[in-house]
Amino acid sequence: MKRSEPKELGVALAAVLKDLGLGKKIKQVKALDVWRRVVGERIAQVAVPERIDEGKLVVRVSKAPWRNELVFLKREIIAKLNAALGDEVVKDIHFR
Repeated sequence: MKRSEPKELGVALAAVLKDLGLGKKIKQVKALDVWRRVVGERIAQVAVPERIDEGKLVVRVSKAPWRNELVFLKREIIAKLNAALGDEVVKDIHFR
């Protein structure tokens, strides 16, 4: 049996996740984690990400005026989230 070259743990883990098709899901979950850092403390106090599925991020907003404001900022927030994630993970945001 031929022995393969040793790999760094991170490289090996990334390959396994890709083979299992989990890389995309992990990036989507990471979008929830970076939300507060991307939108800032003020918005994070009134808008909490609940879930993401197939690129659609669902965010619960506690105050209607903020929801309206966030709708106007949606494209900018999507761009900042994707920049923080290094990939086009978030395609749309639904504020509810």
